[in-house]
Amino acid sequence: MPTGVLINVGSVLLGGLIGGLVGNKLSEHFKAQLTMVFGVCSMGMGIYSIAPMKNMPAVIFALVIGTAIGLIVHLGNGINKGAALMQVPISKIFPSEKLGMTHDEFISTLVTVIVLFCASGTGIYGSLDSGMTGDSTILISKSVLDFFTAAIFACNLGYVVSVVAIPQFIIFYILFLLAKFIYPLTTPDMILDFKACGGFLMVATGFRMINVKMFPVADMIPAMIVIMPLSWMWTNWIMLLL
Repeated sequence: MPTGVLINVGSVLLGGLIGGLVGNKLSEHFKAQLTMVFGVCSMGMGIYSIAPMKNMPAVIFALVIGTAIGLIVHLGNGINKGAALMQVPISKIFPSEKLGMTHDEFISTLVTVIVLFCASGTGIYGSLDSGMTGDSTILISKSVLDFFTAAIFACNLGYVVSVVAIPQFIIFYILFLLAKFIYPLTTPDMILDFKACGGFLMVATGFRMINVKMFPVADMIPAMIVIMPLSWMWTNWIMLLL
C-alpha cells in the first residue's frame, strides 16, 4: 500500500479545501505575509537538501542541461496551459469564487504550486524510498508542511489547489511502482545528488513565491531526470580521469 503517497496527497487535498473555505475571511496582508514565510521555508528546505551534495559539477550540469531541454520542448508553456485548463472546471463548480488577482498572476502562482507539490526532490525521493523500503517517514514528514502550504495558497487561489492532488498522486504513485526497478540501480552518492538537484528547484520555487525572481521552475524539471545518470558518469568516468 502506498501509505505515504496517500497521506501526502490527502494533506494537499484537505489543506486546499480548508484554505479555499476560509480564504475570504483572511486579510490580504495576512495571506501575503504567510506566503512570504512559506517561500523562505521552501528555500530553507532546498538549502538543506543541497548541503549533502556529493558531485557539484554533475548537479550544476544537470540543471543547465535539464533546463535547456525544458525550454526547448516548451515544458513550462505546457504546464501553464494545463494549469489554465484545471481552472475551467473549478470556476464552474465555484462560480462565486473571487481570487483578487489577475489571470496571469493566477496562472503564475498555480504553476509554482504544481511544481512545489508534484516535482519537489523530497516528494520524488520519498515516493521512491517508500516503494522500495516500505518506509513512508519522508512523505509523512513532507505532508505536515504540504498541508499548511496548500491551505495558505488556497486562501489566494481558491479550491483549485486541492485539484493539484490529482497530478501529484499520479506522479508519486507511478514513482512508487517504479521504485523496485529504479532504486537498485542507484548509489548513495546518486541519491544525494538527486536530492540536491531537487533542492535547487525548491530554492528557485521559493524565489517565485516571494516574487523576487520568476525562475523557469517548470522548465527546470527535466534536471530531475538527467541528474542520476550524470552523477553516475561523473563518479565512475570523469573522476577517474582527473
